[in-house]
Amino acid sequence: MDGRLPSGMLVTALLRRMNDSGGMGMVLARGDAQAGGILVIAIGPDRTERVLERGIGPDGRITLIDTTPKDDVAGYWQRRRSRDPDLWVLELDGAAAERFTAETILND
Repeated sequence: MDGRLPSGMLVTALLRRMNDSGGMGMVLARGDAQAGGILVIAIGPDRTERVLERGIGPDGRITLIDTTPKDDVAGYWQRRRSRDPDLWVLELDGAAAERFTAETILND
């Protein structure tokens, strides 16, 4: 065991934080409850969408990676999901979406 929290628990915590803050969070695709990857579409106050995923940074540590495509965010996550059925896809709409993602996903 590596001591990481299950993906389903992280997703639940992230959605709860987002919804409790007055924002909105929803699951677009349900992944593996134990070890699925998590892709977050963060919608900021200016309505711009950023795609954030947990990954390994250049220093070998877990980090959030911005994988936002130039266009067609929906097409991007659907293609990712078709290749990885264990992937969770979340949409978070609110001012604190990116901050909550970083605090919740990286601090497990």
